[in-house]
Amino acid sequence: MTRQNVHISTMVLAVLIALGLPLVVHSPTYLHIMILLYLYAYLTTSWNLVGGFAGVLPLGHAVFVGIGAYASTMLYLQYGVSPWIGMLVGGVISVMIGVLIGLPTFKMRGAYFALATIAFGEGVRVMIENIDYIGPLKLNGPRGLQIPPLNVGLANMLFLDKKPYYYIILFMLIAVLALTWVISRRKLGYYLNAGGEEPEAAMALGVNVARCKLMAMAMSSFLTALAGTFWAQLTLFIHPKSVMSLDLSFEIAFIALIGGRGSIAGPVLGALLLRPVSDFSRIYFGDKLPGLHLIIFGVVLILVMIFQPRGIQEPLTRAYNKLVDRIVSRRARGVLESA
Repeated sequence: MTRQNVHISTMVLAVLIALGLPLVVHSPTYLHIMILLYLYAYLTTSWNLVGGFAGVLPLGHAVFVGIGAYASTMLYLQYGVSPWIGMLVGGVISVMIGVLIGLPTFKMRGAYFALATIAFGEGVRVMIENIDYIGPLKLNGPRGLQIPPLNVGLANMLFLDKKPYYYIILFMLIAVLALTWVISRRKLGYYLNAGGEEPEAAMALGVNVARCKLMAMAMSSFLTALAGTFWAQLTLFIHPKSVMSLDLSFEIAFIALIGGRGSIAGPVLGALLLRPVSDFSRIYFGDKLPGLHLIIFGVVLILVMIFQPRGIQEPLTRAYNKLVDRIVSRRARGVLESA
């Protein structure tokens, strides 16, 4: 048995366990927690394309979640357009907004880029909160939009049970992880890593760093907007503070930084660690200590940056590789002894 076979077997086993989980877990509460875990893993993996591989620090990605949520919801409520189509519309709009943000801000370095993304995201949120209509489209200001649970079915991404939502977000997560894996092994992935770590050296070698970062921003914006549509159809209610808040942007970034930005497994590991903490802190302390989960995230982030600057994926990956080496060596010894 080779290392590659062990890796493939591990991935297949993880997918099978995820697919079979709703057959064992019937509680809507726990299924909802798992849905949110996959959703945040998806959001963080999408953020990781630009915030990890490209080496920048966007802190306003909630704006793309909001664009996806509002675009699909308004089209569905006012024109009866299926959310599956509306999510693509929101994705295209987010690509245009993402490129518009990236063109001037990718010339900035360090904290200036992060501050620029925060300012843009907050500006859009405040604007949405104070506008009732954009042309014929109703935004409803701070009151938000409510989706009536009618016309239940796959065509409208509306279900009475949690299981369909579980499988939709699971397949979305698998797809974005597969896309990230492919990009990491293509020229674009190498160019992004080079441009993120040593942009001057990469440009000296002929790499168009700005164009590569814009491509990553476009893909990240599009994928993040798809999650916004899913969020809207899951909760059936959206308003600016729920889908465009700084809390959401920070949470996405914190999960990536703690898990390990620039890696494939980091966002998923970060979500597995932090999302249950966030959910249970809100359940038990949300009314008395709102925002406690962000304080916990901050403390964990400080500890990780001190002891594991590359995220928790690094020690976990080392431990996994050692286990794989043991399995392969034992298998090899067994083959030799049998021969």
